[in-house]
Parts: sequence; structure tokens; C-alpha cells
Amino acid sequence: MIEQAQPPSRLWRILQFPLVRIVLAFTWLMAVVATTDLAIQLLPARETAPVTVLSAGLVVLGACLSYSAFVRIIEKRPVTELAASGAVAELAGGVLLGAILFTATIGILWSLGYYKVTGMNNWLAAAPVFAGAVISGVVEEILFRGILFRITEQVLGTWLALLISALLFGPLHLFNPNATWIAAIAIALEAGILLAAAYVLTRRLWFAIGVHFAWNFTQGGIFGVAVSGNRAAGLLQATLTGPELLSGGEFGAEASIFAVAVCLAAGAYLLWRAHNKGNFVRPFWGR
Repeated sequence: MIEQAQPPSRLWRILQFPLVRIVLAFTWLMAVVATTDLAIQLLPARETAPVTVLSAGLVVLGACLSYSAFVRIIEKRPVTELAASGAVAELAGGVLLGAILFTATIGILWSLGYYKVTGMNNWLAAAPVFAGAVISGVVEEILFRGILFRITEQVLGTWLALLISALLFGPLHLFNPNATWIAAIAIALEAGILLAAAYVLTRRLWFAIGVHFAWNFTQGGIFGVAVSGNRAAGLLQATLTGPELLSGGEFGAEASIFAVAVCLAAGAYLLWRAHNKGNFVRPFWGR
């Protein structure tokens, strides 16, 4: 006699509800990251450059493993968005694009006299910025593109998922030092759209992680500009002056209208390529 498959339990159906999955995944990932960070506080000489970079690696490893566990246990599928095949090429491409975009932004500000180099630092000064860029690049991309955008897109389609994730990603930066609504809107428009577009184009997280990391590290670790309101010591000592709308003010150059224009152009191009590849998802009512 052939046994009939048992229907899924009520608890399992609840766990598969999109909003429940988003909340559960966020909670699980942040709990692992917070626990890892607490353990890192016990490391000796944790303020030195090598330990700072090692600590970032441990946080990233914890984030990737916890996300992979969630996908395999709750969603019961391979973690294709973090698959190793092709990861190096996509990550390198993202790093290159992120570095180019911020260099273009700072080049505009320099040409207008808003950005001025005043000196140089030892390369070890950039270690904290490097570690911070690694953590934000991986953890934030898993949270906002791997969880929020991806799960929302499965139900509401690409365009609405893009809108929702960008509208949440920008205002969350209001909790950062020196944040303003201008900065939050700038982050929503430039990073919210660009990073989601990077994910839609590749259907993996590596390209978006590379862009995110390079954008943050280039501005703070190389050009010495505040990263999302946090002062940063980079290879270059520099000042950023001028009207907030143009220079970004105390929040940093990523709040500049020029950063928004540069990233929006790149994001629109990536979305155009993704659409041509047939990577857009329709909302459930249009399928």
C-alpha cells in the first residue's frame, strides 16, 4: 500500500508565511551576530589591526552560516544566493563597481572645491574602516537583499520589493551619527536601488556585497570621508565642506546629490540589464 503524504502542520504553514519568515530570519541572524560580537569582546588586544580584521571575519562567518542554516531548515532549499561557484568573479566585479562609483563622486566634489586632501595616514589607520566595511557589506546585504528583498519579491514582485526595501533601508540610517532626512532619502535612492539591482541582475548576493563593501571602504578607508555619519580615518586626511545638499555635510559624501545621481544611473543600468535577462518577478496577482 502506498502511504499518502501528510499535509503540512499548521505551525509549518505559519513559518512559511512571508512576513513570519522575514521576522524570524532577521531575529535569528541578529542574535547570532550579537552573540559573536559579545564573544569577540573577550579577545585580547582587540583594538589592534590584526584582531580587528579577524573579528570582522568571525562576524561575517557567523552571519553566513546562520543565514544558510535558516534557508536549509526553514525554506528547505540550497542556498544558491551564497553558492561558491562564481563568487570570486561577482565579488570582484562588485568591488570594482563600488570603488569606481565613489571615486567618481569624490572626483566631482574635488573638482568643485568641496573635497580637499590635507595629509596622509599610515595604511594601518584604515583597518577599522576595512573591518566595518566587511561587516556592513555582508551582514546588511544578507538582511536587506537576502531576506527582506528576496522574500518580499516572491510575493509582491520585483518593483514593489525594490520600493519597500529602499524605503526601509534609507530611514534606518537616521539612527546613525549626524543623520538627517536628506541623508536618509539619499541612502534610499542610491544604495536601496543600486544594491537591490545588483542582486536582481545576478540572483546572488556576492555582487551586491562587493559593491556595498567597496563603496564604504573607498569613502572611509581611502578618501577619509565619514561613512554614513561615522567619522573615519583613511589613507588620506581630508576635509569636506560646502552646502549639505551638494557635499553631504557631516553625514559624508554619500548624502550628496552627486552620489545619488551617480548611483541612480548605475542602478538604472543594472535594472535594465536584469530586465532584459528576464530576471524580474511579477507580483502574485499578475502570474
